[in-house]
Amino acid sequence: MSFFKKLRDRMFKSSDKIGQGLDEIVGEGAEAPAMDAAAPAAPGPRAADPATSSTAPTAGPRAEPTPAPPPIAPAVPEEAPRTGILGRLWGGGSAEAPRRVLDDAMLESLEELLIQADMGVDTALRVSANLAEGRMGRRVSVEEIKTALAQEIARIMEPVARPLPLYPKKPQVVLVVGVNGSGKTTTIGKLASQFKAAGKTVVIAAGDTFRAAAVEQLQIWGQRAGVPVLTAPEGSDPASLAFDAMTRAEADGADLLMIDTAGRLQNRADLMEELAKIVRVIRKKDPSAPHNTLLVLDATTGQNAVTQVEIFRKIADVSGLVMTKLDGTAKGGVLVALADKFGLPIHAIGVGEQLDDLAPFDPEDFARALVGLDD
Repeated sequence: MSFFKKLRDRMFKSSDKIGQGLDEIVGEGAEAPAMDAAAPAAPGPRAADPATSSTAPTAGPRAEPTPAPPPIAPAVPEEAPRTGILGRLWGGGSAEAPRRVLDDAMLESLEELLIQADMGVDTALRVSANLAEGRMGRRVSVEEIKTALAQEIARIMEPVARPLPLYPKKPQVVLVVGVNGSGKTTTIGKLASQFKAAGKTVVIAAGDTFRAAAVEQLQIWGQRAGVPVLTAPEGSDPASLAFDAMTRAEADGADLLMIDTAGRLQNRADLMEELAKIVRVIRKKDPSAPHNTLLVLDATTGQNAVTQVEIFRKIADVSGLVMTKLDGTAKGGVLVALADKFGLPIHAIGVGEQLDDLAPFDPEDFARALVGLDD
């Protein structure tokens, strides 16, 4: 199964929420499609694979990403078991999808829908404005709105879709931070395994010295990938372990040293100071380190992810993001809000627990999956 198919299928919670909302918005004022000969024909519920482009016209100097709506349920149950409200209203057998005039009332409903999908107020307003550009007063179908949303989302996220940079410096120190339960340990294991498979020598430091389960989990990943995992006695100083791990990785000629850290709440000053100490100690060994600081975010936390980015950037100089658990939320739009607000590179996204459930971030695939469009 391709990662796009996993993303689309497992993000159904997000796309279904947006799609159902669009069904309702258009259905409130929809008219029979045949009445508008002048309007451009939109693909009906059974239309195949609407095209999405990675760029879309912007309404102003700053265009914003918007969460894309879910796929519109096909007319035939076997082909699309997820029948939307419009399909039920219109029977799903008409040649064209119902349309509604895009007016101020409809635009306001669209803004509210995007805010509910965790895009944030500012991003939702800008995305809606860009989507309305050139379409106000026209009767549009759900499919047309979905396609336009996917284009706008991809356009906004294109600049932040960047792989984890690799440098000639050895070892390249990758510090991984985040709150409790965000998926840091699993993400490190997956990344280490993938880099090892790509021919890189990797060392892992189990810096969460307060949670035995985290150490055991990393050791399991290390065994799978053939990657050494450096540990310290429970309760040890994680900064000291990080320093020792850098010495070991340097002696071994490792390409990458990935340092796990204990999960910490962004509102706990003592825990954040501990993280700042780890960074200071690492820089005593190598002033240019850490060369990457990855903040792992749990998509199910919604807008709280925005606060996490703000705080962790101040403490640990975050250089890039990894978002996990996109398969567990009905509000996947938060990733669009993060891209719009911070512009930090998004290196990878995760939709499950298996090794291949973490993949490089692709803005077009994400946008299509979020709105429910086919590949």
